[in-house]
Amino acid sequence: MNTQTASPVTLSEIVAARARLNGAIVRTPCVESAALSELTGVRIFCKQEHLQRTGSFKERGARNALAQLTTEQARRGVIAASAGNHALGLSWHGRLLGVPVTVVMPRFAPLVKVSRCRQFGANVVLHGDTYDEARREAARLSAEGQLTYIHPFDHPHVIAGQGTMAFEILEQAPDAEVVLVPVGGGGLLAGMSTVLQALKPDLQVIGIEPANAASFAAGLTAGAPVRINTQYTLADGLAVAEAGKQTLAIVKPLAHRLVAVSEESLALAILRLAELEKCIIEGSGAAGLAALLDGKLPELAGKRVVLLLSGGNIDPLAHSRVIERGLAADGRIWRFDVLLNDRPGALAHLAGVLAAAGANVTEIVHNRTFAGPDLSRVHVLCTVETHDRHHIEVVKQRLAENGVELWNGGLGGISS
Repeated sequence: MNTQTASPVTLSEIVAARARLNGAIVRTPCVESAALSELTGVRIFCKQEHLQRTGSFKERGARNALAQLTTEQARRGVIAASAGNHALGLSWHGRLLGVPVTVVMPRFAPLVKVSRCRQFGANVVLHGDTYDEARREAARLSAEGQLTYIHPFDHPHVIAGQGTMAFEILEQAPDAEVVLVPVGGGGLLAGMSTVLQALKPDLQVIGIEPANAASFAAGLTAGAPVRINTQYTLADGLAVAEAGKQTLAIVKPLAHRLVAVSEESLALAILRLAELEKCIIEGSGAAGLAALLDGKLPELAGKRVVLLLSGGNIDPLAHSRVIERGLAADGRIWRFDVLLNDRPGALAHLAGVLAAAGANVTEIVHNRTFAGPDLSRVHVLCTVETHDRHHIEVVKQRLAENGVELWNGGLGGISS
């Protein structure tokens, strides 16, 4: 396994990477969103990296790294550990360049990413339950097969490739005042910061991490990579237990601000992007909007802000579950428990009260067995569609006025 020493990537290297990538990747649009601007109170420009061939900005770094292999390295092939998007980028561009690609992915990797890597001709190895376990297996296979290891973020050629996006943003949104960058291991932040600091130092760059996997902030605080215990996050592409040594070395002197976002705000951001921008974006790509919805950046009101929609590779089933979670966070789905008298007409009475309150019933579970010691009562778990959180309060009031008793405050699996 090749190791890299911590050394900053230069602007000239990113300029060379841009020339190398010309015609090999999509120059994605960066368009103003009236809907998101109205929602957030800032002028939003969406850099649509989910429109890359493999659905992610990771193509940039993958292509730049593959294009600089020696003839012998290209013949033997490359290997990487990745939860998905880096693997996809390597798989697709490896196929275009005739380079054999092996990707080691954790067993929990989204099925859509696993299947697409195989469709692109990569040898996919599923190993371990975490990225770290996959990385160790990739290191072993790299040494065993003399394959060139291409790190997903802490590799100078990858960092330089990711940084090429900054040139496009400067050309497409020349008046931008802020760029919100999703941060996992830091490859994108490091590459873009190098360009923006050199060419437009007054443009503010803010990194966005999931609160459940804030390894980059921990590394900046410590001055070196720090291993943290990550928790599950919808932004699975940012779920890195330890930031990169090189990425930290590049970003640390630039004094960037980092913001951590909640899982609820990530779900809500994915929902808003689907509803308002008509695009399917994974949790990582929704991180910038999540920060605005989370109320973490009030000082940006009225400013021109670029959101990096960095990827759209989310499993359809997972996306539907996230949308439901977003609807719940938005107060548009409410699940509640009630105790009813076990007699004819009680359930009809409940349905009538909900209908009068304007709540649409989507599911009712009627249970006698677990309704407690009072055999005259029955437990009902009900899920309804509502307009917003205020509407939920109206429905609660109507239930109370009509003698319907909420059990445990009416809190269920999807609650207000």
